[in-house]
This record gives sequence, C-alpha cells and structure tokens, in this order.
Amino acid sequence: MAAATKTTAGSGATSASRTRGAAKSAAQAIVEFDKDQELHAYREMLLIRRFEEKAGQLYGMGLIGGFCHLYIGQEAVVVGMQMAKKDGDQMITGYRDHGHMLVMGLDPKGVMAELTGRRGGLSKGKGGSMHMFSKEQHFYGGHGIVGAQVSLGTGLGFANMYRSNGNVAMAFFGDGASNQGQVYESFNMAQLWKIPVVYVIENNKYGMGTSVARSSATTDLSQRGASFGIPGEQVDGMDVRAVMAASERALEHCRTGQGPYILEMVTYRYRGHSMSDPAKYRSKEEVQKMRTEHDPIEQVRKRVLDAGWATEDDLKQIDKDVRAIVAEAAEFAQTDPEPDVSELYTDILL
Repeated sequence: MAAATKTTAGSGATSASRTRGAAKSAAQAIVEFDKDQELHAYREMLLIRRFEEKAGQLYGMGLIGGFCHLYIGQEAVVVGMQMAKKDGDQMITGYRDHGHMLVMGLDPKGVMAELTGRRGGLSKGKGGSMHMFSKEQHFYGGHGIVGAQVSLGTGLGFANMYRSNGNVAMAFFGDGASNQGQVYESFNMAQLWKIPVVYVIENNKYGMGTSVARSSATTDLSQRGASFGIPGEQVDGMDVRAVMAASERALEHCRTGQGPYILEMVTYRYRGHSMSDPAKYRSKEEVQKMRTEHDPIEQVRKRVLDAGWATEDDLKQIDKDVRAIVAEAAEFAQTDPEPDVSELYTDILL
C-alpha cells in the first residue's frame, strides 16, 4: 500500500549519522493522504476497532479463555506501518496482536476462531489470543513472553540480510518490554551487522498498570538505541499520516543497508492491559480526553468529511460492511468445531 506522498515538514532522508535534533524534526513530518489512502486507513482502523470490541464481548460471555489483550486506541500504529511496507516485509509482535494480523491480510474468521479455540483458527485452536502465525502472510506472532519477539524479529532481519532479498522485519514491542535485557542484546547485534529491522516501540503510556514515567529512567524511548548508534524518533502514534511518514523513512533506512531504526509510536490504549484489568490506575477523565481529542479513527473521519470525499451515509455504509465482516467472524468462531484430541500430538518439536 506504499505510495508516493507529499511531505509537509521534515526530510525524508535518513543516515546513520543523523543527529538527535534532525531525528526530532523529521518526526514532525506528516504525509498528505489522498482520498483512497484516507478511506483505506479509515476502513482498516475501523475493522480493528470493531473486531476488538466483538472480541471483548465474546470474552465477557466466557467464549474466549485465557488472556485477551485488546488494541483499541492504537489502530493508527499498525495501519500506518502497513501502508508504508512492501510485499515480503515481515511483522512480529507481542501478545496485543489481533490488529497486526488483520492488516497483514489474515482472515478475520481465522483470527476470531483462534480466540475461541476452534479448528478453523490460524493455529488450529491451540494458540489462542497470544500465539497466532502465518508464514504465507509474513506474520510471525503473537508472543506471550515479554520482549521475546524482539530477538526473533532481529533474526528475521538477519535472514533477509543473508538472503539479500531487500525485505525488512518490523519488530513491535511495548514500553514495558523496552526495559528487557534481550532488547539491548538485539540492538547491539543489529547495529553491529547492519541488520534490516525496524524496532517499533508502541508506547501506550502504561506497562500493565505502571506508568512509563514510574518505570523508565528516561521516557524518550526513541533514544534507547543511542549508545549503539541506532537512529530513532518519536512519532504521534494516534495520527496514521505521521506513522506512515516515519515508517517510510525507517524502512528506507533499513532497505538501503544502513542497519536498524527505532520508531517510538506514542499512542494510547483505551481498555485495560488485558480483559482482566479494570484499569483503576488512571482516571476516566484521562481516557475520555484521549478519545475526544486524539482518537485515530475520528481524525480520519473528520478529514474525509471536511474534504468532501465521503458523506455521513458513505461512512455509515463502511461501518455497516465492517460490522458484517466481524459478525460473520464471530458466528464462525462460535460454530466451528473444536480441535480433535489427536491435535494435541501434532506440530510438536521433540
């Protein structure tokens, strides 16, 4: 979905010697979307939002077991990156992974069926919310161990470098995972060998229930690779245009042999850390302020209406179509058979 776009601020050029000031100014760049890009972003983010809302309902009904981490509020991050990537680029993330799978083209029915543990799930009903994969669509999980995907994503990037295929790996992780030791081991290796990997820190302000200000000595997570010489920038992760602009710079940096890049996506989750989290560590006013002033979907909606690219009825129809897709996925996830007992012994490495 990458396209030629006009940049209203900053520079698209990047280099290993980029200064912190230059990275900061580039982080302010916004691409001007055309009609097709705005409507694509609107539909993709709305699909994630409606899917996650339905997943929350099914969890409340007892149809989804185990952990379930929703992506509501963070939709612009993965959609903006999807719009900048090229075919063959890989994504790997942690346990808040449903949105990543949807934008990578995975069937919503397969994703939802995995949540309910059904045979038609992406991992045959054996992985659940946190462990789904699709080699065909270049999506490598879904990982329940905090920060584990960062090393694995570095390995994906190494494979790209080894094969000289021009692809870039995108390793997503949260502000909480950014304090894990293996993250820095990965940073060192990636910069040492100039591995094409973009490290995407989805800073939603809270690691489980702890504010990033209380858990990190520095809250500018984009500079976590400074000691290794890895360039990084903070991005407005609630604006899909800013995400796409930064992603294009980062991916080009990696694709041209300059090594890894760090993008700190400053975003926000509206729900608790997981479905079992009542999120009492923050005020309702804080959440409502983000919804009212920074919601990623409403930003696109306003721009589309203001530009006259769609009417209220047009957008209602998009919502109706998206809800139908999600309803079909939910129906499949409740009626598809559970895995046969024999599946306990398949896909196991001894």
